[in-house]
Amino acid sequence: MAMNIPAAGGDEEQAIAAINTTPLVDVMLVLLIIFLITIPVVNYSVPVAVPKERNEVRESKPETVVISVDAAGRTYWYDTPVRDTPALIARLTKVAALNPQPEVHIRGDWHSDYEPVGRIVYACQAAGIAKVGFITEPPALN
Repeated sequence: MAMNIPAAGGDEEQAIAAINTTPLVDVMLVLLIIFLITIPVVNYSVPVAVPKERNEVRESKPETVVISVDAAGRTYWYDTPVRDTPALIARLTKVAALNPQPEVHIRGDWHSDYEPVGRIVYACQAAGIAKVGFITEPPALN
């Protein structure tokens, strides 16, 4: 850092402190040139045939089971009505034995009570279903 000090005995001026940035700019330009020259050599020193990317499904996706609850509280396996909770547990136990195990998606009516949906979650737990999800609709944009 350089500092200009006025001569002694002259006017009483303040000492002027200034940073000389010329050496800093010179060093930065030299470093930039060195990096620009050496980076391509480092990246491409050995020729290698890199494999192309492909998206392939290697595992069969299990079918999802959709269980619905209407406004009256009736339970449906896809479109087929289910009598009661033990019948639902029996069906879910058969599905839980599949490998890979499918997910269960629950569609509950907006005006339905929570009890039928809770019974479905209980049946999934009793049958050993690992993944349970809820199907909802996104809010309308105004």
